[in-house]
Amino acid sequence: MLRKSGGNLKQKYRGHMNTKIVCIVGLGYVGLPLAEAFSKHLKVIGFDIDEEKVKRLSESNNKETLEFISNPSKIKQADFVLICVPTPVTKSKEPDLSYVKSAAEIAGKNLKKGAIVVLESTIYPSVTEEFVAPILDLENESGLKCGADFKIGYSPERINPGDEAHTLDKITKIVAGMDEETTEILAELYGLITNVYKAKDIKTAEAAKVIENIR
Repeated sequence: MLRKSGGNLKQKYRGHMNTKIVCIVGLGYVGLPLAEAFSKHLKVIGFDIDEEKVKRLSESNNKETLEFISNPSKIKQADFVLICVPTPVTKSKEPDLSYVKSAAEIAGKNLKKGAIVVLESTIYPSVTEEFVAPILDLENESGLKCGADFKIGYSPERINPGDEAHTLDKITKIVAGMDEETTEILAELYGLITNVYKAKDIKTAEAAKVIENIR
């Protein structure tokens, strides 16, 4: 069960967003555009387990605000950790959560107190709170607990590769945190790069993505 703290996250984030660090976990067609967009406003760390991809991106990168890494220890610097990994459909037509599980394990091992972890991957309702959050708790070697020591949220990816009419800056990003305070902070974060719609809660945001996918 998630423990929600009263906390003072707003005091930590509101008005101080330009000092925060974002880590993008997964540098595919969703994660890389996010990294590039956020790097126009904030310090960004792009993490991927593919060392060749990281090397290639690093060689072509000329932004001081953007760093590509394959060493997960630097994730501990991040105030926001955005998980942007694929969820391919299995033979039984269900999302394969193995990449999400792996990314959550890496994030959980390298999470700092006060961070906000956001899942961007396409999943079904309940995954963020009932699948990802327990992994983050279990893997955190510092004993940090979701709700008390860090927060979670969901903002479904809405990028279609090659679709110039619906690029990141032209879409509306749905955001939802585990509580109202977290939702407000995520709205401010994503508002730096695109239009934002605040969902009532995480499950509503997850359901919205499912509905969008079946249309």
